[in-house]
Amino acid sequence: MEKLKRHKIGLFSAIMLALNSLIGSGWLFGSGSAAQIAGPAAILSWILGAVIIISIALTYVELGSMFPESGGMSRYAQYSHGPLLGFVAAWANWISLVTLVPMEAVAAVQYMSSWPWSWANWTKNFIKNGSITFAGLGVVIIFMLIFTMINFGSVKIMTHFTNLISIFKILLPTLTITVLIASGFHGQNFGSNLHEFMPYGSRSIFEATSVSGIIMSYDAFQTVINMGGELKNPRKNIVRGVLISMLITAAIYIMLQVTFIGAVEPGMLAKVGWHGINFTSPFADIAIILGINWLVILLYLDAFVSPFGTGVAFVATASRALAAMTHTRHLPKWLGRLNQKYLIPRYAMIADFVLAVILVSLFRNWNLLATVITASTLIAYLTGPVTVMTLRKKRPDLDRPFNPGYMKWLAPVTFILTSLAIYWSMWPTTIQVIIVIALGLPIYFYYEIHYQHSNLKEQLHSSWWMIGYLIFMSLMSFVGSSGFGGQNWIKYPFDFVVIIIISLAFYYWGIKTGLKKIDPYAEKITQNKE
Repeated sequence: MEKLKRHKIGLFSAIMLALNSLIGSGWLFGSGSAAQIAGPAAILSWILGAVIIISIALTYVELGSMFPESGGMSRYAQYSHGPLLGFVAAWANWISLVTLVPMEAVAAVQYMSSWPWSWANWTKNFIKNGSITFAGLGVVIIFMLIFTMINFGSVKIMTHFTNLISIFKILLPTLTITVLIASGFHGQNFGSNLHEFMPYGSRSIFEATSVSGIIMSYDAFQTVINMGGELKNPRKNIVRGVLISMLITAAIYIMLQVTFIGAVEPGMLAKVGWHGINFTSPFADIAIILGINWLVILLYLDAFVSPFGTGVAFVATASRALAAMTHTRHLPKWLGRLNQKYLIPRYAMIADFVLAVILVSLFRNWNLLATVITASTLIAYLTGPVTVMTLRKKRPDLDRPFNPGYMKWLAPVTFILTSLAIYWSMWPTTIQVIIVIALGLPIYFYYEIHYQHSNLKEQLHSSWWMIGYLIFMSLMSFVGSSGFGGQNWIKYPFDFVVIIIISLAFYYWGIKTGLKKIDPYAEKITQNKE
């Protein structure tokens, strides 16, 4: 037992692991894409994205500190609403996590294919018409295999690797911000009035938040929570790890957006406008224009290192999420089996790797892989605000190391913000994600009917609110404003008003239909103070 304790993760390693997940390919793509969509107002998109995800994170921090266990985010909804809702939330979350692994590998290969040096011409065959070629697919699979093998050893090996890469991933964006601001910052790019600051209207702020990958760039806070069972002093370090890593990440991303807007040449902007600013590698292309060759080299290096480090971190997170799902006995038990020496869920890692290979073979484009991630993650996160308030209502006596009084109003606000962010994912992404989530239900019902023989009526009673909610969001996405892919039957901003009112009704329905008695396993975890 002493040996196992010595290999647990400290606060610094937890923060580095979270930053390694949070600072991935998003910072290399996001600023350029957001500015192209919303102009200088893209700064507000990054702030809005941070507010939404930090709000979500706070609900899960309360749950994570109550139930410090590996893969915990796959199980919280089960504790308050039973195994059916728990499975839906866990399945949606796992799909998003496992999709992030091939997406980061594809990002690394796409950047490799754009290396500007003559000795790297052989990498240009990895991409054709924006999609991974057969040769590129082989490199992607090799990268994913390396991600998995680094996690196959002890947690100690994985955290040493992520600590090293995370420091680089924090220093390079900070260096980029400093150098580009010092080399030429054009304050006039931000405009002198509201119209110039927000050239494409307020709707573009919300569109950029979703379409340019801002929400996706922030949503890896769960890395710390899902590693809860392997943290030292988890009841305190989950809270600290999530909040510190999220605040550092938000500061870096917002300053990167400010830097990008100020670094664009005003002459170029006058010719084509923000919609015409379309850099393949935003910060590297600006550094090339400014003639900062040493920064160009570092940026292309980071375009490989950042996705690589994030891929390693998400193999750890996705495998623990899948292993945790086996505790409900609706997936094969062997998927949750831990290696006796290192307590690593190796079978889950292998299953994730196989699925990742299938995904990248079918969807060989970074954008295609990203389409399901944001919406599926947010659907999984929806259960957080409902679960945290249901448990407060049913069991106010449970030990809550993180128990803020403002949660009473933060939880419903978070549910509303999450609903809006799902809507911003646009039709038809919304219905595509719901179909992907629905693919898990036959597996659930097979195990439920053949092995569990539990009360399906009670499970459905506690889950109807989510089923109704998903139907509502699908319909709303279809009939909503054209700016978000809909038929424009309900125009902007009245579509927002409808979503706010109806989603609030689903939130209170969800709390009302919680289990009469919480899951006994949850009771056992709260009593374990170690």
